[in-house]
Amino acid sequence: MRDPNTRRRLVATIAQFLIVISLFYAALHEEERMQYAQMGVHAQSIERGADLYLDHCAMCHGLDGLGLEGKAPALNNPLLFGHDFFPEVTEQIRDLNHEKSRLIDERNQENMTDIRRSEIDTRIAEIEVSIDDLNVKRSADVQMAVDKGYDPVIFNRIWQLDWNGTLESLLLTTLIHGRPNSSSYWPSAMPAYSQEAFADFMLERYQLEDLTAYMMNWDKGDSWTLEDLYAVKQFPIQAEDPKPYTAQIQLLIMSNDTIPQSVGTDIEAITAALAQLTGDAARGEALYLGQVKSNLGYNLPCTGCHQASVDAVGPMTDGTYSRVINERLKEPQFAGYTPEQYLIESIVLPGNHVVEGFQNAMITNSGEALTTQDLADIIAYLRTENP
Repeated sequence: MRDPNTRRRLVATIAQFLIVISLFYAALHEEERMQYAQMGVHAQSIERGADLYLDHCAMCHGLDGLGLEGKAPALNNPLLFGHDFFPEVTEQIRDLNHEKSRLIDERNQENMTDIRRSEIDTRIAEIEVSIDDLNVKRSADVQMAVDKGYDPVIFNRIWQLDWNGTLESLLLTTLIHGRPNSSSYWPSAMPAYSQEAFADFMLERYQLEDLTAYMMNWDKGDSWTLEDLYAVKQFPIQAEDPKPYTAQIQLLIMSNDTIPQSVGTDIEAITAALAQLTGDAARGEALYLGQVKSNLGYNLPCTGCHQASVDAVGPMTDGTYSRVINERLKEPQFAGYTPEQYLIESIVLPGNHVVEGFQNAMITNSGEALTTQDLADIIAYLRTENP
């Protein structure tokens, strides 16, 4: 081993052997390494999506993704992710429907006897009663959520929308194109955020994918609880919901062919018109809380932003009238304003007077959703908020 060439060859052979071993080890763990790398990239995407959500989505869907009453539905929602709280019941109903389908096929056969047809009819009637009973019990077990719009029979948002793709593709597509028709059942339409849709607030494709990743990260898989379900503040409204139009038709009939007019945004004209009306504070409270619809058939989302549970969104309802008198009207830009005029302008032109510390997150078309009487009632209610 004194020959230096022999020594060098030995060292080279050992080095090559170690390189081969290292490459073999790396190859064995390459998939695992790539998985960790992808997890890191995905985590960064979620983090970026969280910031985008706060900037563009939280004002309608809530800081916690649980929705805002009368304004926009929850995204942090077991319904969106298709979680079934009653899988055993679903399986029973599926089996009963399969049996019913087989019986109907048998009943339609040409050689069916009257006796067998009667037996089938009796069994089909029993099956329908059983299915109805199971659905009634299932709904009763989650009545708190049902009262807020949850349907345990159709517990998957993709099914509700008859969407043929994945949930991830549904969310991304909605961000790209918006939902322009949703203004017929929400205070304002879901906007688009992409260049393809010529959106007002255009985001890059990777940003929309980051937003989607953040929303998908709310999925708890099989770990959703009834507490999660009951925490949802606003469930989706079906697109075919005709309530704004139904209300208008009913009012048209009741008012001798005169459709109630919205108040619009002419502050001087509205103020003069309200001076001729008496507001109903009780109805104003019901409007404010979303318990009744406006005379134009709309639910108002006031409580979604002006309640203590989301106090970062808008000023609290409590003390509204006293704050206007004791704080806002003392600012120089409101010289000559009456409390009523300030409230009118804050409701129909909310961007004019954004209170310091809050963003302009209020819907901009309130004047289109309210009649003069609606507005008079709401202001009468706000007058009572004067502790």
